[in-house]
Amino acid sequence: MKKLSLIGSTGSIGTQTADVVRMLEKVGTEEDKIKVVGLAAHSNIKLLEEQAREFRPEVVAVFNEQAASELKAKLADTDVKVIAGEDGVCEVAGLSSADVTLNSCTGMIGLLPSLAAIRAGKDLALANKESMVTGGAIVTSEAARMGVKILPVDSEHSAIFQCLQGCHDKKQLKRLIITASGGPFFGKTLDELKNVTPAQALNHPNWDMGSRVTIDSATMFNKGLEIMEAKWLFDVDIDNIDAIVHRESIVHSLIEYDDNSVIAQLGVPDMRIPIQYALTWPNRYPSPVKQLNLTDYAKLTFYPADEETFKCLASCKKALRRGGLAPTAINGADEEAVKLFLAGKIGFTDIAELVTAAMDNQPDTDDVTVESIFDADRKARDFVIDAVK
Repeated sequence: MKKLSLIGSTGSIGTQTADVVRMLEKVGTEEDKIKVVGLAAHSNIKLLEEQAREFRPEVVAVFNEQAASELKAKLADTDVKVIAGEDGVCEVAGLSSADVTLNSCTGMIGLLPSLAAIRAGKDLALANKESMVTGGAIVTSEAARMGVKILPVDSEHSAIFQCLQGCHDKKQLKRLIITASGGPFFGKTLDELKNVTPAQALNHPNWDMGSRVTIDSATMFNKGLEIMEAKWLFDVDIDNIDAIVHRESIVHSLIEYDDNSVIAQLGVPDMRIPIQYALTWPNRYPSPVKQLNLTDYAKLTFYPADEETFKCLASCKKALRRGGLAPTAINGADEEAVKLFLAGKIGFTDIAELVTAAMDNQPDTDDVTVESIFDADRKARDFVIDAVK
């Protein structure tokens, strides 16, 4: 039986991971099942208590220390240990009894748990893009040093990972093609986007995601993050990574070989497929996901990404080409800008302007450490806040 530590258990990916664990309980043999040994979340103790009572992990961590105290009192009748703070979350990520850690935190907060899991010798099922965007060189180096696997959970990277299972010689790989839904504003002009409201931006046509990821999808910043992540996950140069818009979200990504043959992974837009594959790789089992019936779709469409209107995508590519701390700066600026947009303090198109300016403000450097990453992140956030003031 595989033992799992789940970081970000109350979020969108975390709750869908719980669905996968329940499904695997019903199929396969005893050793095919998943035992949850650790849970961690930010502050949603109502749901976290329910998860703790259902899965009976050894330990639960709550990032918010006051919420941790409340949860400890609520779980006093159980043998579940409750710990608090960033150190507590990292402790759960590197839990000695776990075989694999699934990190589904959103944002920079996820970097340290990813490193904690890797340094504890755990395979890392990764749904936290920022771990690779900001610390890709450090994370991949540490994973190689510890001999652990990084298994992608994002649907696009899982699709590439699945397609690559039949690749016997990576030198024959020509291109990665990452698909994007285009979000709710595909085909709009810059003028049409100026008065977009948070409610409109949160209305994604295909996926049910957290608020920041949904806004990032609307600006296409999310696709820029995925290109940066793909570079580190698959060791592919940016010139060999493309993004195209695929409105139906059925083809999740593709790979192209030297002979120009292309292999794609398809499925209904449901994150439980990539979550389950990351947890059960290299095996496959029945899943709670609806079966894909291609005749339900009149057509599958593909379009070039509009980098002139959705400037975040072009800026992310620029950040990746610059390297150093530029990706950290653009990510930190985006986290702050999205908060300001959701609070009604800036406009939708201001997000791209702010993240680009913050990235341009970051000096070039080869000094990329965990400390310098967090320093650059803080300065980029401050840049955005000062610019809005």
